[in-house]
Amino acid sequence: MSPPLQLPARDPHGHKGTYGTVALIGGCADGRSRMIGAPAIAALAALRSGAGLARVLCPGPILNDVISITPSATGVALPTGAAGNLIAHEAAEVFDLNTSSADAIVIGPGLGWVTDPLDPLAEGTRAIVLRAILHADAPLVVDADALTALASTPDFARDFRAAAILTPHPGEHKRLATALSLPLAGDDDASRRRACESLAQRIGCIVALKGAGTVVSDGQQTWKCERGHACLATAGTGDVLSGLLGGLLAQHGGPTSRARLSLFEIACIGVEAHAIAGETWAKSTAQAGLIARELADLLPGVLDTLRR
Repeated sequence: MSPPLQLPARDPHGHKGTYGTVALIGGCADGRSRMIGAPAIAALAALRSGAGLARVLCPGPILNDVISITPSATGVALPTGAAGNLIAHEAAEVFDLNTSSADAIVIGPGLGWVTDPLDPLAEGTRAIVLRAILHADAPLVVDADALTALASTPDFARDFRAAAILTPHPGEHKRLATALSLPLAGDDDASRRRACESLAQRIGCIVALKGAGTVVSDGQQTWKCERGHACLATAGTGDVLSGLLGGLLAQHGGPTSRARLSLFEIACIGVEAHAIAGETWAKSTAQAGLIARELADLLPGVLDTLRR
């Protein structure tokens, strides 16, 4: 049975606190690569979803650049070493301080991951990702490089405690499934469904296996998105989805929400809205050439069509 793809009506008397704070952890400045746009785009999507506040935690050397892209967000510097890598214990302290008051957490956009997980540069990234899945008090979205960091961490599923939505693309899913000896996803609907359900069951979370016909499962109930357009196959659209999901979690997934939705319902609504926004852009603009910011800017209108 398909979940109800509707959002509660928005509180006309609400304020920033009513609509929640999203903490977003991402970005990379480790000297090998700089990834600045991903956390900024995710923060923009969280705000476009209707969240009251977006707080970006990213490496100090790129913080000003990230906030200059999305100046409506606030920024917090994650401590880095001489090579720009995250300092594990100091980053964990900043994470704890700045996520304790958040209503939702997103981790992974542009976080960066070195090829060799034994490389010292990987230590800080892995540490902050494990901090999130072990200690997060708010619902969590795990995306992009955070998923790759998990896949390289032995026995991570055993201690996964956060209420979470994982958003792997097929390559990220393959790494996770291989690490956990789970079924891999093929190109057919049946294997994608089986792979999505198996990962959700093993970790005890929601999985949104991205691709044409994104599949969402909590291990018991499974839904496939029938909307979308090939214009979404471009850089940054996954960051829009993670930020969108974080924003919806902050507004509708917490214990103080006016009409609380389950994580499964929120994942399905977010995936559907993201897909419809892609269709809307293609219909009004072109078959290709979508920029992630343009996708995020369409979210308010699309989400309004999904309100009760």
